[in-house]
Amino acid sequence: MIKFYGYKKCATCRKAEQFLQQAGIHYEFIDITENPPCAEELMTIIERSNIPLHKFFNTSGVQYRELKIKQRLPALSHRERVALLASNGRLIKRPLITDGKRATAGFDAEQLAAVWS
Repeated sequence: MIKFYGYKKCATCRKAEQFLQQAGIHYEFIDITENPPCAEELMTIIERSNIPLHKFFNTSGVQYRELKIKQRLPALSHRERVALLASNGRLIKRPLITDGKRATAGFDAEQLAAVWS
């Protein structure tokens, strides 16, 4: 089953959901702000996605700026960065979609079609 980590008030998440629904792809919606993936799951998602770790950060988010994540990242190890993401779902780029073997972060229609269709 595909897990769709998103936020109902997020326009990007709504676009991605609409894309998946129109493609007939079934998924489980998980509110990323209430139930972000744990560090272990995130580590697996990142490793299998072929997406660089820094691309999983929601750099346009309020929390990213308020917590000064950009300044903190250089001093953090890979594992610490993953733990930071797991600790606050608002830091994760939305939507995060995974089936355990593949993953996408953010909304890009071409990428979603390539991975999920």
